[in-house]
Amino acid sequence: MSTIPSDNIEKKLDANITNKLISEVIRERIQHQNGRFHANDNISDYINPGELDTLQKEVASRVRELLKSLVIDIENDHNSQETAERVAKMYLHEVFKGRYYKQPNVTDFPNAGKLDEIYTLGPISVRSACSHHMVPIIGDCWIGIKPGDKVIGISKFARVADWVFSRPHIQEEAVMILADEIESRCEPKGLAILVKAKHYCMCWRGVKEPNTSMINSIVRGDFRHDASLKQEFFELVKQQPNAMSCY
Repeated sequence: MSTIPSDNIEKKLDANITNKLISEVIRERIQHQNGRFHANDNISDYINPGELDTLQKEVASRVRELLKSLVIDIENDHNSQETAERVAKMYLHEVFKGRYYKQPNVTDFPNAGKLDEIYTLGPISVRSACSHHMVPIIGDCWIGIKPGDKVIGISKFARVADWVFSRPHIQEEAVMILADEIESRCEPKGLAILVKAKHYCMCWRGVKEPNTSMINSIVRGDFRHDASLKQEFFELVKQQPNAMSCY
C-alpha cells in the first residue's frame, strides 16, 4: 500500500498549489513519494480531506468538454444538462470508488476452533470497467478458503471484492489483486478464486459477441500444491448457483 506524504513534502506542495488543478496537486504528491497511479491502483492515501469534492468538480468540467466535443448540446438538451455532474459523481463515488476510497474495515479473529476444512463463497457479484475502453465488466466471483490461524467474516469477502473490482481493470489483474488483498487479511493456508464475467468491450462494441464470457482462476498455497484440494474447490463451485456453466 502507498504511504502518506511527509509534512515537509506537504508544505512544499502547498506552496505551489496556486492555479493548479487538484488532479495535478494529487499527481505531484504521488510522484514525490515515488508512488504509482495506474488505473487499477488505490490512491486514497494521497488524497487529503475535502480534495475529493474538488476533484469531482474538475472531472465534471472535463466531462462537459468531452460532451461538447461530441457535439452534444448540453445547454439546451434537457437530457444532457446535468450529465457531466452525474458522470463525475458516478466515477469517483461508485464505479471507481476502489481507487479513491480507503480499504473497507476488515476485522480478523483467531481460528479458535482450528478449522482446517475448505469452504467456498459465491457467487459474489463483481462490477468493474475495462481499462481499455471504460465500459462495464460484470460477473460473478467464487472464493475458496482453507483457513490458517486467522479468519474473517464471510460478508467481508464481498466488501473486499467490491472494493478491488471498483476500478478500471483487466480481469486477469483484478483477480490477482483480490487474491493479494485476501491473503494479507486472513493469511489462509490455501486460497482459490474463480471469476466469470461478461466484458462489454466485446458485447457492445468490437466483435459484438453478447454471449461470450471470460473465466479465469487463481490458486495459491495448499490449493496449488494439492490437486485433490483444487478439484474439491471446483466441485463445490459447480454445486453453487449460476456456476454450472463456468467450465
